[in-house]
Amino acid sequence: MPVPVLVVQHTEVCPPARVGRWLSGAGLELDVRRCHAGDPLPPDLSGYAGLVVLGGEMGAHDDDAHPWLTATKALLSEAVRRDLPTLAVCLGAQLLAVAEDGTVARWADGPQAGLVAVRLTPAAAADPLFAGLAGALAPHWNNDVVTVAPAGAVPLSTTDAGLQAFRLGARVWGVQFHPEVDVEILRGWARVDVDSGLLEPAVVESRLAEVAAADDQLVTTWGGFTRAFAALVTA
Repeated sequence: MPVPVLVVQHTEVCPPARVGRWLSGAGLELDVRRCHAGDPLPPDLSGYAGLVVLGGEMGAHDDDAHPWLTATKALLSEAVRRDLPTLAVCLGAQLLAVAEDGTVARWADGPQAGLVAVRLTPAAAADPLFAGLAGALAPHWNNDVVTVAPAGAVPLSTTDAGLQAFRLGARVWGVQFHPEVDVEILRGWARVDVDSGLLEPAVVESRLAEVAAADDQLVTTWGGFTRAFAALVTA
């Protein structure tokens, strides 16, 4: 029998993509709410065995422009209280931090874009998802970062920009990187950054080429990571 998982999608260009396919392949039934298209969020997480919150170009405090962010934060706080298996990606991780009284800010040296090595903290050695991932490559594409983790959070990985990953309780993760993306999704995001002057075209092409060259490794690493998360949901 499929296990229901709520997926919060904030924008058309940030779909569940590979993570969605890996979770479905592990027997999970995804209830994807496309909030940008008007899908309502459930009032609570009753009936769900897990929660996934995806990324987006908006900021964690942009509730006035994107009203569903307030409800998303409430669901993330509920997930923390219930210790419901949760994977919050990029904006999702920032929303998780803000919902639990952490701090998010623009990284002065940003955007943080391209492949970044996973730099683990000592606590990661005992983490169900991060143990053994030292040195693995993770795709990033973000301007904002978690600058102060919520109280009680366990830092799992860092980059020069700040937290790359953290855990609240035993089963709620926030990750700044994007396990779900492929190079074509990143190419669309990169085009926006080039058009807005945030990144130079030559820099973008170099970083996208690195992502494409590492694709097999990314599929192996983050497919395994996602299936480990799915195992916790179905346990």
